[in-house]
Amino acid sequence: MAETVIVTGGASGLGRAVAQAVAEAGWQPVVLDRQPAPSEFEQVLVDLADPAAAEAAVNQVAQRSGGLKAVVTAGGTDACGPLAEVAWEQWERVIRVNLLGTAAVVRAALPHLVQSRGRIVTVASTLGLRALPDASAYCASKFGVVGFSRALALELAGRVGVTLLIPGGMRTAFFDGRSEQYRPGADAQLNRPEDVAAAVLFALRQPAGCELRELIITPSLEPSWP
Repeated sequence: MAETVIVTGGASGLGRAVAQAVAEAGWQPVVLDRQPAPSEFEQVLVDLADPAAAEAAVNQVAQRSGGLKAVVTAGGTDACGPLAEVAWEQWERVIRVNLLGTAAVVRAALPHLVQSRGRIVTVASTLGLRALPDASAYCASKFGVVGFSRALALELAGRVGVTLLIPGGMRTAFFDGRSEQYRPGADAQLNRPEDVAAAVLFALRQPAGCELRELIITPSLEPSWP
């Protein structure tokens, strides 16, 4: 079986933690991100907002590696604010990266994952289950990832494992650059991305035919769950 695991968004945050966990497990992580990843990781620079480029990157990795073991779609972005005040290009980019980028990567990886009886871990959010104001793009994209993943699990049953990861707040650079009202307070309880990555690794280690369909992982005081 191929030992290559594609990790989108692996240059930082949860994606980087997942890539590190995959490497420590003895597999070969390959990062897809438009930002440079740590030098120890193999990477294809790609903008996940471009579905054709995302598919081409996956095909490049699979051909070079001789197959794929798994895909983890941790890449994501956000554009906070009232719908009427967020520039359309920014709003649309959230959908393109979070939802269309996820679908494009998974779609390109499918032939290789069917062959290896591999696994897919999609990354949604607690805001894919419960909406908040000033987060219409992010909620729309993550609600979409939830529906996409549940349908995909049924479609691929018996051929490729599909796990939907639904994380709550994590202490990453995801909140950097936001105005104060859209950032967690200094006393906010947030999970370490390394701890969430451990759950991803647990899903990837399940044997073929044993399905871990959904994982919800949040800080104990997560305000957006349940």
